[in-house]
Amino acid sequence: MIKNIKEIVIASHNEGKVREIRSLLKPMGFKIYSAKKFCINEPIENGKTFKENSLIKSKNAAKKSGIPAIADDSGLCILSLGNQPGIYSARWAGKDKNFNTAIRKIHKKIHKNNYVNKSSRKAFFCCALSIYFPDNNYRVFEGKKYGHVQFPPLGKNGFGYDPIFVPIGYKKTFGEMNFDYKERISHRSIAFKKMKTYLERFID
Repeated sequence: MIKNIKEIVIASHNEGKVREIRSLLKPMGFKIYSAKKFCINEPIENGKTFKENSLIKSKNAAKKSGIPAIADDSGLCILSLGNQPGIYSARWAGKDKNFNTAIRKIHKKIHKNNYVNKSSRKAFFCCALSIYFPDNNYRVFEGKKYGHVQFPPLGKNGFGYDPIFVPIGYKKTFGEMNFDYKERISHRSIAFKKMKTYLERFID
């Protein structure tokens, strides 16, 4: 196991995720790289859980860069749709990652099944944040944020499904919240707080 960490690669090609994770890591003093820096490909995510897919990505990046890699696998789970889109959240957006298409698909499914009241629109965001070391050691941390989906989409901040998700205790969608505020309360932030405690042991 590495005794201290100087550099970390973020195993993602999603600029929104890279920005959030980079911002969370920055105060800890690590030198942060994106996957693009090392021309790391996006591996096939054939896991059955957020945890498995997160590890596929962090392992791939750690092996190809030779430094510890952090990967996020996250998605929106809507209870009335059997926790869909879940681990397929990105795939619902298609090859061109058009989340407007994915949001319309969710809206259509909810109304097709007459899920029109707020209780039937309960949802949560789940994030599995993993760190993988070149020597094959790894850890995974999970965070969840509960709330509901609402239509039409509101706000142009954030990314993905943020414009339709309203967390419990708030009236605004993630898409309406400013970046710094959302970062403090998001599912990714919850997972990162757990990872931060772990990472502190590797800082000189």
